[in-house]
Amino acid sequence: MQKNKLPTIKEIAKRLNVSVSTVSRALHGHPSIGLVTTMRVQKIAEEIGYEANKSAIHFKERKTYTIGVIIPNLSEPFFSSALSGIEDIAEKHNYNVIIGQSLDNFEREKRIVENMKDHRVDGVLVSLTKDTSTYEHFENLKKYNIPVVFFDRVPARKDINFVACNLLSGMLQAMAKLVKAGHKRIGLINGPAKLAATLQRVEIYFKCLKENNLPIDQDIMVSTSLAKSDNVKAIQKLLALDERPTAVIVFNDYVVLDCIAAVKAAGLEVNKDISFISFANLPIWEYMDTLPLASIEQFAHSQSVIATEYLFKMIDEPGAGYGTDKPYLQHVIDSEMIDYSL
Repeated sequence: MQKNKLPTIKEIAKRLNVSVSTVSRALHGHPSIGLVTTMRVQKIAEEIGYEANKSAIHFKERKTYTIGVIIPNLSEPFFSSALSGIEDIAEKHNYNVIIGQSLDNFEREKRIVENMKDHRVDGVLVSLTKDTSTYEHFENLKKYNIPVVFFDRVPARKDINFVACNLLSGMLQAMAKLVKAGHKRIGLINGPAKLAATLQRVEIYFKCLKENNLPIDQDIMVSTSLAKSDNVKAIQKLLALDERPTAVIVFNDYVVLDCIAAVKAAGLEVNKDISFISFANLPIWEYMDTLPLASIEQFAHSQSVIATEYLFKMIDEPGAGYGTDKPYLQHVIDSEMIDYSL
């Protein structure tokens, strides 16, 4: 054997004076090959350091044993937790994971989808960018039999496979806490207009105000692109009002961090002059001196685990999740307010 040349099944066949097909079947435990022959083949394979050509096997099976994951930003603890859940399930299925960060850029998201299609991943998990408003790049994957499951940031459509969080349960708890503390003027800092979660939050906000007999006041509703400068402008706009809100529901914990800094810079005291409740329940609050009153847990890990299990169901069962005789795979997890003021 030449130096550095990898051993092949031909060498095993030559040593045992059997056919290559016999060796191949023995290595795969085929029942047509006797136990003695199988053991002899496996022994020689171990001795010469033979390793199966997985690329050839995958080509024959028409699978790459790889799934793609597209998330806005891996540096965010929410998506890191989600990725942990995805990798746990993928490992159980002996799959590899390719990660693409959209960085909340729609054009980048489209390029990542195209790249994953070219690499023929067996399926894709997606949490959308804040600007995603069309979905042709995901629809295109159907032509290549690449299933897609959305999680957390999902399209406002019924004909998709997704796992998401029901924010109503946590928001009702949050509003009840604020009302009980005497707050009657409760504002909202919402997210980007194109993000489905933004519309969901405002609808739930209105519902919660109605449930607590509080008026809707457009003056205390502002939005942000999620950029730091926009987050600061949003809270400053509320602080500048003649009758500013005494409490604010904030799009997520990252936005509220900027709000807290802006409130302090204005010489005001957080949770005294103005109180906050946000979304995500980030682990960073454990290390912070100033916290919002509460944060609404959206269960990133649980969402991603269920979404990944759905994806493998679609990979293993052709036709699953395509809305014909096999319904779309959809699951909603209730959110929960985590009280930091206790």
